Amino acid sequence: MAKDLKVRSDSQETVTCDPEDDSLKDFLIPDYVLLYGSEVKQPSRAPASPVVVFVNSRSGGQLGGELLISYQTLLNKNQVFDLNENAPDKVLHQLYFNIEKLKHDGDSLAPEIQKKLRIIVAGGDGTAGWILGVISDLKLAQQPPVATVPLGTGNNLPFAFGWGKKNPGTDLESVKMFLNLVKDAKEMKVDSWHVLMRMKVPGDAGACDPIPPLDLPHSLHAVHRDSKSDEDGYRTFRGGFWNYFSMGMDAQVSYGFHTERKLHPEKFKNQASNQSAYAKLTCSQGWFWASLSHPSTWNIAQLAQVSILKKPGLWEPLNIPPTIRSIICLNLPSFSGGLNPWGMPSKRRLSGKEWTFPYVDDGFLEIVGFRNAWHGAVLYAPAGHGTRLAQARGIRFEFRKRATDHTFMRMDGEPWKQPLPKENDTVTIEISCSGQVSMLATGNHPSKSVNDPSTPRTPKDNECDSDEEEVVEDISKAQKKFGAANSFQLPEDFHISQVS
Repeated sequence: MAKDLKVRSDSQETVTCDPEDDSLKDFLIPDYVLLYGSEVKQPSRAPASPVVVFVNSRSGGQLGGELLISYQTLLNKNQVFDLNENAPDKVLHQLYFNIEKLKHDGDSLAPEIQKKLRIIVAGGDGTAGWILGVISDLKLAQQPPVATVPLGTGNNLPFAFGWGKKNPGTDLESVKMFLNLVKDAKEMKVDSWHVLMRMKVPGDAGACDPIPPLDLPHSLHAVHRDSKSDEDGYRTFRGGFWNYFSMGMDAQVSYGFHTERKLHPEKFKNQASNQSAYAKLTCSQGWFWASLSHPSTWNIAQLAQVSILKKPGLWEPLNIPPTIRSIICLNLPSFSGGLNPWGMPSKRRLSGKEWTFPYVDDGFLEIVGFRNAWHGAVLYAPAGHGTRLAQARGIRFEFRKRATDHTFMRMDGEPWKQPLPKENDTVTIEISCSGQVSMLATGNHPSKSVNDPSTPRTPKDNECDSDEEEVVEDISKAQKKFGAANSFQLPEDFHISQVS
């Protein structure tokens, strides 16, 4: 008879868990599927919802470590991985190799595991993005859908699909409840957005190494040098996102937060203290009084020429109001802790602008601008939204020499300080749709699918926000398309410490 396990819960009550509990058999994967060469011991029935769990044990203060222990207690420890010790690409490559080998040998359970497999990721938005990138690179005919446990500060990805934005309970009963939600969750397709950046860099740090002094996030890295396209010191970087790409005010605050957390990790123990530090940085950087404390040369319109792809092959200039200091390219309706910068335009505005209802799988980005932190604060009000600039199938930023030598950018919670041209050089960033991933959604989530018959095609009258909008004048200037690439991968020397 298996010995009961006792774990202290958050409520200080003792929770008793039998590892042979029938309710857990729906999630268990036997060792012989996980570990190549293990003795074949098939369970009495195929699991209804087999899971592989990745936990960033450094996320959420001590919560990540506690959650790791709870999952390892409830499940087969060989299907639960600490991202500080196990690279997810190697884990998944090995698992799918084992499954294909077992299928070839006639094993009846392996194809069931492959068909029903679900991935659980516990960490911040950066951790979730890392796993999504790994799954994308596997190029599987049937991708496993992903559920996200909110262990970060903003938790925009989990909130967008109904998993909440507050750090979860880590006791056994809380984990059991989450597992059951994963089993019953529905799959949703979500657009993947590919980012391609070309810029001139000093020196030569090798074919694929991130190049000092650039401090790029894990989601953006150098690719192999192409002698034809990367001449005269130019290098190409590629990456991807699923929630948003932003530039300007919000990215600078995020960069300051991440820098401070790296220097003083002891000050960032939990979600509440992290959010408090974030708010203080917003104030200390002067973004509530941006017109007084920041030069106009930091405004988006003075930093870059921006073009959007409205129809395949047809690029057109996007006019940015001169007061906009932050621009957000949004795929999901969740930003800065679950807020929706795009809001819900009225039927009249949708028709007048030739916009569509915002979906997460329609191949369009919603592009929004903000003037200052006060402008951003309107998102907390009913029907609040930013300055809607466009819906587009792609967007391109072209930077030339200006009065400032850098700006700040961010993708899915991971910020960096972006150098700008000093001489007659250019920095070009192009964002385009590149396939889809599968997410798991639960409850009354804000993300909507264009392929879901129950999703409204137009908003209800009582859901619409104000028709008031800043006037954006049209300008025309033909620009040449920069190009695109198919996939993005992590650098070999990437380490989990770079991820929230």
